Amino acid sequence: MTHSLAQQTPKLGSRASRWGAIALGIGVVALAAAAYLGWSKGDGFKRLQHAWLVACAFYLSISLGGLFFVIIQHLTRAGWSVVVRRVAELVAANTLVIAILFAPLVVMVLRGDASLYPWADAEHVHAEPLLAAKAPWLDPRFFALRCVVYFGTWWLIGRWLLKRSTEQDAATGVEPTLALERRAAPAMVGFALTINFAAFDLLMSIVPTWYSTMFGVYIFAGSVMSFFAFSVVALRFLQKNGLLDREVNVEHYHDLGKFLFAFVFFWSYVAFSQFMLIWYADIPEETFWFKERMEGSWAIVSTVLLFGHFVLPFAGLLSRHAKRRLGILTFWAVWLLVMQAVDLFWLVMPSAEHGGALVGAIDIACLAAVGGIWAFALTKLAGERALIPVNDPRLSQSLAFENF
Repeated sequence: MTHSLAQQTPKLGSRASRWGAIALGIGVVALAAAAYLGWSKGDGFKRLQHAWLVACAFYLSISLGGLFFVIIQHLTRAGWSVVVRRVAELVAANTLVIAILFAPLVVMVLRGDASLYPWADAEHVHAEPLLAAKAPWLDPRFFALRCVVYFGTWWLIGRWLLKRSTEQDAATGVEPTLALERRAAPAMVGFALTINFAAFDLLMSIVPTWYSTMFGVYIFAGSVMSFFAFSVVALRFLQKNGLLDREVNVEHYHDLGKFLFAFVFFWSYVAFSQFMLIWYADIPEETFWFKERMEGSWAIVSTVLLFGHFVLPFAGLLSRHAKRRLGILTFWAVWLLVMQAVDLFWLVMPSAEHGGALVGAIDIACLAAVGGIWAFALTKLAGERALIPVNDPRLSQSLAFENF
């Protein structure tokens, strides 16, 4: 039975070009709309840069969550996850397109445009003693170099993981799998370092006078949570289109639901810990960041995050029943993807919208533009690759997986 399933080699086939064309079409139209809306603002593309950063960070978080998932599966030699791992491998390898889409923001920094990152303006840095002390790190050229290191590391690890995994599909032995297991530990170290420093550079440095040592873990928690939510939605989409119907079953969704629930709680724990420590210390240099987000319409967004990112999904995913009812699980997965976008909006946009939390067409256009291009690249990666690791030595264990 398991051998028969493995030999079917489910692939996107002709769907890849069709879905890719649709995604690219949406992306290009939305990109044109975003560019027009950014130009019509007349603010030197400041609002567009902030919205573009939110969109890039949203899809990057899904890819980085997938990268973590793939590495940890090889590190622990997990068997249950084999049939869902290829989707994660494709997502993890899809960071190059985000690097390309993020590049215009790096170019703006190199040009000295401080619309997004205030420290890009050398005169402003020298006028602020705190920023002047950070000038060696917050240097535009050094920032660009670090971005190359971050995205390069993620792309190289992701593509190597996918390459070795697909090599196992055609191998007669298990050497590709053994290589993946041997390299998983150093890959995890590289991932941990880059995601933390990238969180500081890409997101926290928007407000360069504020800092939190927990911010990298906060971004990590949201990224992994968003990947598990995306994986549920993606697998359900594939099954609705006649793929992976027998390979992925309720037992696999149950475990994905467990991880989704766990990272909802972990994200909440880190978010509360970060807030509590800053509130307790009550140092003006730290509290101003939260103060801005607890006043006016931003207080509404903060409340939405409290209940929408923690209280409601925590209660909704708590029971075993919710994790095994695919309609319920898919609902919460979509819900949490929306909350991840709201969270990134809450992190980034107060620097652009000092008057209040305003979600505009430009935000939707940027999310659609980056999402469409990201999805197009994802379908190109999938191509004629099997959607499950058909020759993985633990495939039979995954196909026969059952929760107790």
